[in-house]
Amino acid sequence: GVSIFRVNMSHTTIEDLKIIGNIGLENNIEIGLDTEGAQIRTNILGPSFIDLRKGEILKIFYPSEKDKINTGVTLYPHEIFTQIEEGFILRLDFNGACVRVIKKNNLFLECEIISSGKVGNNKGVDILNKRIYLPDFTEKDFKSFELLDVLNINHVFLSFCQSKEAVVKLKNLSNNVKVTSKIESKRGIQNLHSIAEVSDPLLIDRGDLSRYIPIEEIPFAQEMIIQNAKKFKIPVFVATNLLETMVTQKSPTRAESNDIYSTLKQGAKGLVLAAETAIGS
Repeated sequence: GVSIFRVNMSHTTIEDLKIIGNIGLENNIEIGLDTEGAQIRTNILGPSFIDLRKGEILKIFYPSEKDKINTGVTLYPHEIFTQIEEGFILRLDFNGACVRVIKKNNLFLECEIISSGKVGNNKGVDILNKRIYLPDFTEKDFKSFELLDVLNINHVFLSFCQSKEAVVKLKNLSNNVKVTSKIESKRGIQNLHSIAEVSDPLLIDRGDLSRYIPIEEIPFAQEMIIQNAKKFKIPVFVATNLLETMVTQKSPTRAESNDIYSTLKQGAKGLVLAAETAIGS
């Protein structure tokens, strides 16, 4: 009864995509590709997470140096290092630690840890006090796009969609592709009207969006995005923080139940669970 399986390229290799795509072809199952998109991620060498303590120093190594060390942290995509300067404040992982870059040399960024926290591997990184440019697609995204027609993949979920141009560029890569634009950043909100104009559905990722706008503004942003989708007569889906209590509990809260009712009443076509099904007990 499943309509489509979404493959998250942030956690999938190109080789695994080929295997999954061929299973889809053999069994006539629809596969959807979810891009890495315009996001910085951690790359921790050694353990699956590190514990950072306020007042200590963290070295974030350039990618060229990571093969020379057994443990440490680097960032992906690699081009980001050319934009990071002394004084930048980085938040590592969604509720992880914050660090301030105090020195930049040819080998690493030396950072002072200004708030403690655990940081996982392959987790999102935000730069809090400066605006930087991130490309719409990563190197791995472009490699995965080469397989769209080969594996008959007709659905792409465009992560951290920043502009109408990104959607059009993606649609030009394949004749049949339908693009779900994921609104999960400030630029996605700022360019919402033009993005909605060329998208097939929209998807609101409230978890990632709350890293860029205050959480108390999320309900207003959600309503505004849904209204825009209605204007262009395209479906809109709402993801994350729906039944968060059920990561550990057997029942949701009344607030979560009310949130789901309100979201559907506003006009959302569907709901997307995240942590509840990904890491729920």
